[in-house]
Amino acid sequence: QVQLVESGGGLVQAGGSLRLSCAASGRTFSSYIMGWFRQAPGKEREFVAAISWSGTRTYYADSVKGRFTISRDNTKNTVYLQMNQLKPDDTAVYYCAAGETAWDIVKIATYQYDYWGQGTQVTVSS
Repeated sequence: QVQLVESGGGLVQAGGSLRLSCAASGRTFSSYIMGWFRQAPGKEREFVAAISWSGTRTYYADSVKGRFTISRDNTKNTVYLQMNQLKPDDTAVYYCAAGETAWDIVKIATYQYDYWGQGTQVTVSS
């Protein structure tokens, strides 16, 4: 069992930055793929970014590529999402997720993740 707690959300103006954090507790954090997803009102939850358990592999949705950076610190059991050049379309609840794996890969589908945080709200004003 893994417990995930997100933090760092808030209200920011377009063009601004935020850094989300996701602290994990429970089983060995370094053996999990970690991902960030988001869900805007009236929309389905969508993939944002993922990072392999070693941190050497990352993958981004086209909508955030070049603006967002995912990273992890396995010594602190924490994954981060640095969000720059934020746009109003980035407004959503952001969720951290952990997926069990035997390989150092990334995953992008919600069903591939086993544990989820409660989410943190990000609001970008125009």
